[in-house]
Amino acid sequence: MIDSYRHKGLRKRLIDSVKAKGIENEDVLSAMLKVPRHLFMAKGFEERAYQDNAFPIAADQTISQPYTVAFQTSLLDIKSGDKVLEVGTGSGYQAAVLLEMGVKLYTIERHQVLFKSSQLLLKKLGYYPYSYYGDGYKGLPTYAPFDKILITAGAPAIPESLLSQLKIGGIMVVPTGPRHTQDMLKVMKISENDYKTENHGKFVFVPMLKGKE
Repeated sequence: MIDSYRHKGLRKRLIDSVKAKGIENEDVLSAMLKVPRHLFMAKGFEERAYQDNAFPIAADQTISQPYTVAFQTSLLDIKSGDKVLEVGTGSGYQAAVLLEMGVKLYTIERHQVLFKSSQLLLKKLGYYPYSYYGDGYKGLPTYAPFDKILITAGAPAIPESLLSQLKIGGIMVVPTGPRHTQDMLKVMKISENDYKTENHGKFVFVPMLKGKE
C-alpha cells in the first residue's frame, strides 16, 4: 500500500488538470489530492491511475474518470457532517473522496465481488463508510432520510424510490438516460412533492441495474 512522492506528484498534476477543466470547488480538489487513486485500480492499470480517464475494474464496471468524480461531487454541495448515500460503491474511490470531505457515508453495491474488495481496501486505507451489499434501486430506507444522494451509474430515469429517501432541502445527483449517454441531473427536494431539477450536460456511465449479483 505504497503512496510514494512520485504518486503524489502525478496526483497533483492530475488535480491541476481537473481544475483547468473548470472544477472550482477547492474542498473537492483537496479531497481528491489526498486519495491514492492508484490503489483503487485493477491490476495492470496502476501506472495509468493519474490519467484523466475511466478504466475497467472487476464485474465489467469502471472506475470513473477523475473529472467526472470531481464534477458529480461538486454538484452535491457537500458540507462536513452531511449524511450521504452513495449508490454504486464500485472500486471505493468515490467513497474515499466523500469521506475525505467529512461526510457520514452509507454506500451500497450490487456486485458481491466489488462489495467485498472495496470494503477491504477502504478499511486498509483508514476509511470507514457504512457498506452494504444490495440493490441500489431500493437504497437504504432504514437509514433515510439522507442529506445527499449520489448515483454513480446511468439510470433510465430518476429512481422514485431513492427520491423518497432524500430529505427536504437535500440534493440528489444522478446521470439519467439511455445506455450510451446520460444527462447529469442535480435534483433538489423543495418539499415532500416538489423538486427542482438542473441538467448539467452529457456523460457516459455503466448502466444502473436492479437486483444484486
